[in-house]
Amino acid sequence: MGDGAAHGVRLRYVVETEPLGTAGGVRNAVDLVRGLVVVLNGDILTDVDLSAMLRFHAERASRATLYLTRVSDPTQYGLVELDPGGAIRAFIEKPPPDRVTTDTVNAGLYALDRSVVAAIPTGRAVSIERETFPELLRDGVPFFGWVSDGYWLDIGSPAKYRQGQLDLLAGKVATEVTPPGTGAEGRRVAPDAWIAPGSALTAPCVIGAGSRVEAGSRVGPRAVLGARCVVGAGARVEGAVLWDGVNVGPGAVLRDCIIGTNARIGRNAHLGPGAVLADGAVVAEDARL
Repeated sequence: MGDGAAHGVRLRYVVETEPLGTAGGVRNAVDLVRGLVVVLNGDILTDVDLSAMLRFHAERASRATLYLTRVSDPTQYGLVELDPGGAIRAFIEKPPPDRVTTDTVNAGLYALDRSVVAAIPTGRAVSIERETFPELLRDGVPFFGWVSDGYWLDIGSPAKYRQGQLDLLAGKVATEVTPPGTGAEGRRVAPDAWIAPGSALTAPCVIGAGSRVEAGSRVGPRAVLGARCVVGAGARVEGAVLWDGVNVGPGAVLRDCIIGTNARIGRNAHLGPGAVLADGAVVAEDARL
């Protein structure tokens, strides 16, 4: 992301020399911010209307507002209970089925007044979920939950990360950003990608800049190729996410997996559902994973 100039914004970075927790890390950066502080967890994918949430925050004179989303199985999450006016009444951590009182959970996006963040202790790790938020409740600070039914996914595991990629391909996430290049019926191909005659691209799929798809190979459906990938002759890539610079050998089969940057997949190797390769990994010819 650099300094943000390419995206029309100005970015600055603050580094924690030691892990400071979910609240301590925010407090560590607060001197860069004036007024309202917006905190977004980095491991969620969402198309939430942030402007609507900030309007809600202002209209209620809230000092802290949490974005809440509804889930089908509340027992796997920390629940947030609201009163009829939207004020937060209680936090319930992963309750058993007989103690579930709501289906709304903390979705990892907060609007916090500067004074709330400034009150977080410095010099030690602090949890925003276990310390900061309960203290706001105890002190009677105006504290609200804003519920949205927009798309939301915790992508903190490889399986959920891959699901997020496929949901983007399927159009389930509202976004103004589309991959560069030409598109036809759900296929997005970078202008400088090379697609050999006799190969097949099946939608939905994305082919990144400078990538090569050799003759007789098949890419898609539900495949994402980063920049400078090579799919060898007769290879098959389906339901897979390939980062930049991946080389897939001739005849190899990649299905429902995630491949890190600059990985090398040998000739006729097979990688099946759930396989995750680190950057620079090498898979031998004819291997099965």
